[in-house]
Amino acid sequence: MAGPIGIDLLGTYTKLEDTMANSASGMAVLDDCKLKFLELKAKRNYRFIIFKIEGQEVVVEKLGSPAESYEDFTASLPADECRYAVFDFDFITDENCQKSKIFFIAWSPDTSRVRMKMVYASSKDRFKRELDGIQVELQATDPSEMSLDIVKSRAL
Repeated sequence: MAGPIGIDLLGTYTKLEDTMANSASGMAVLDDCKLKFLELKAKRNYRFIIFKIEGQEVVVEKLGSPAESYEDFTASLPADECRYAVFDFDFITDENCQKSKIFFIAWSPDTSRVRMKMVYASSKDRFKRELDGIQVELQATDPSEMSLDIVKSRAL
């Protein structure tokens, strides 16, 4: 049985539970975001995924191939706009074991617009909940806060 129907701000009919789920941040998370994340996690098809908020939706902006490096990933983040990203970080432990951890990175550069920072900050937790399997979270306002050394130290 379908749930109660409501009318959203655009005047379209939606199921009330969908409206309630998005009401905290107002952002919809497209299925494509979840599918690409599952491909990164399970199939390792991507090294990283960069997401952006477009209108009222979180969408995939860029997919990094498995051959791309952490430097390729950081170079893909805009210098003056916020983004969400996930990065599949491979490393070797002190015990010489090959491991991998999935990082969620909230990129919010100091030079981005205040409104954009607020929208990304208010939507982050809900978006992150949609991506089941995040192991480490980083928040960065400039590249030094997400250097490779910091990522390595957080992974161990």
